[in-house]
Amino acid sequence: MTPERTVLLIEDEPSIRLPLVDDLREAGYRVLVAPDGERGLALALSEDPALVLLDLMLPGRDGFSVLRALRADRCTAPVIVLTARGEGFDRIQGLELGADDYVVKPFLARELLLRMEALLARVRGDVPGLAAGTSVRIGAATVDFAGYRLERGNETIPLSRRELELLRYLLDREGQVLSREALLDGVWGRGVDVTPRTVDQHMLKLRKKLEPDPDAPVHLRTVRGVGYTLVR
Repeated sequence: MTPERTVLLIEDEPSIRLPLVDDLREAGYRVLVAPDGERGLALALSEDPALVLLDLMLPGRDGFSVLRALRADRCTAPVIVLTARGEGFDRIQGLELGADDYVVKPFLARELLLRMEALLARVRGDVPGLAAGTSVRIGAATVDFAGYRLERGNETIPLSRRELELLRYLLDREGQVLSREALLDGVWGRGVDVTPRTVDQHMLKLRKKLEPDPDAPVHLRTVRGVGYTLVR
């Protein structure tokens, strides 16, 4: 089985973990399993899975802490958060920390599998737009999609997967003015329960990394009352 089909499941509840392992294996995945955050983090960093399924409510080290540590260690595997929590704040916090998607318990295995395949297709580059290995010049900066980084002068700045996807989406539509709702649908996906404020927060982070003067952006521009546009 190829490494591209290796999935790490970090979940402490046997009633969820055991049947989900069966569903994943039946779908052709090699499954690594961890019942707590510490072991999950160690497996993620040692085994380099293609995708991580991460519960938030874990004994000891919780899912937020695991996610933060993964991204701090430059683990670029897509992460789907599994959560029983209903508050939008938890979902938004997970996305801001670097999660790529979330599924609220209880969920259908089929829905989860479809979300996984969509994320893995993006990683492989099997979606329209720039290839994952493309480097693109934006003003004085070079965005390296393969290296998950931006280079500006002598400075190398790491970029999250979501920041790269947002940049890719804007580059594919360079010069077009895109509403926050269009960006949410195109980058986060339809039906994801996040607000337009999420777009603003990611745009602010990108400006701090990309723009010579984030307070007077020349590349990631706001069109008041409409949305955002990218100009190289």
